Amino acid sequence: MSIVPDARLARLIRAGATPDDATVGALVEMDAMVLGARGAEEAHAGWTSALTGLGPLEPLVVDGVTDLLVNGDGSVWVDAGAGLRRADIEVGGPDAVRRLAPRLAGVAGRRLDDSQPWVDGQLPGGIRLHAVLPPIAAGGPHVSLRLARRDGWTLEELAARRMVDPRMRQVLEAIVAARVSFLVTGGTGTGKTTLLAALLESGPAADRIVVVEDVRELSLRLPHVVSLQGRAANVEGVGSVTLVDLVRQALRMRPDRLVVGEARGAEVRELLAALNTGHAGGCATLHANRPADVPARLAALGALAGLSEEATAAQVASAVELVVHLGRDGPRRRVAEVALLGRGEVVAALVADGVTSRDGPGMPRLARLLAAGSGRSPEPIRSGEPGRVGEPGRVGEPGRGSGASGVDLS
Repeated sequence: MSIVPDARLARLIRAGATPDDATVGALVEMDAMVLGARGAEEAHAGWTSALTGLGPLEPLVVDGVTDLLVNGDGSVWVDAGAGLRRADIEVGGPDAVRRLAPRLAGVAGRRLDDSQPWVDGQLPGGIRLHAVLPPIAAGGPHVSLRLARRDGWTLEELAARRMVDPRMRQVLEAIVAARVSFLVTGGTGTGKTTLLAALLESGPAADRIVVVEDVRELSLRLPHVVSLQGRAANVEGVGSVTLVDLVRQALRMRPDRLVVGEARGAEVRELLAALNTGHAGGCATLHANRPADVPARLAALGALAGLSEEATAAQVASAVELVVHLGRDGPRRRVAEVALLGRGEVVAALVADGVTSRDGPGMPRLARLLAAGSGRSPEPIRSGEPGRVGEPGRVGEPGRGSGASGVDLS
């Protein structure tokens, strides 16, 4: 039962109050004399959850949960890293979800109604919101929440969770140290943003990193990070700020690394141009089901910016050097491959299947690339047996993860 009558809340909203902590305080203060100190504290917590939080979804926001999905019938699904499962709670029916979705949009500073039936936004705590209303969505409104881990993951922690095997981790650290430009690719929910954050945090703390995102997801525990976020148009259809705009602004901010949270539109033209003009170590995430799909995906994005397929391929060949691809082994996410990206081709350099880690045909070239970036000369190429996950050692050291070739990356 509500402690504060709905009519009282409605009057506050009509008077111009916004669903924030100040409104919660005003609601509780009205009945503070009746409630007493403890009652006021409980009322504040309840109304904070109901007005500015996730309401009945709050108990599901715990460490390890990455996605909360609310369907139109009120059912709730959770992904805690082992695939989706149905939660024990329900929001209610379609009417309850219809009340929840616009409220969350309002907390994110966005609009969701019949004239604007879908929304992307960010909630407090870095939670990414997407919601869509009927008739766009059949069966009622649907809400998707992507939760950001409050303190992120380090590469060491990802290795402990078997997302990265020891040899792959060694190569990834060398990629960052050598300031090689790369794309983190994979399907939906494979952990692209999680891995990208861990890679960036393994680099020099003094780097000035400028991050460009449509909706902020990338949270970095580094001292010199500038985050730029896009903005949707207002109700008059003006005032939008696109990723194309943000990439152009980022280039004027003296970045040591330019990071595009997700390349999915015409901004790929500005990103490629930046990486071709001396901005080493730039990176982005990209949706692709296989490394071999990356050239076609980039060509499609380039077409949105007016680039021909040939022009995009030429830009990519000189701007982006590597692909770090993620996949799933059943419910487990893992880094599956590091590949070299050329003009219309992708060549595997290191492949991990969760049990073994082996060199691909591109390993000699990768070794030279990383050695050049680190200022060292590669070791002589030598043969060896593929190493199993958990066997530490140098890339290319016989019996410790080497295939046909390798280089010392220790």
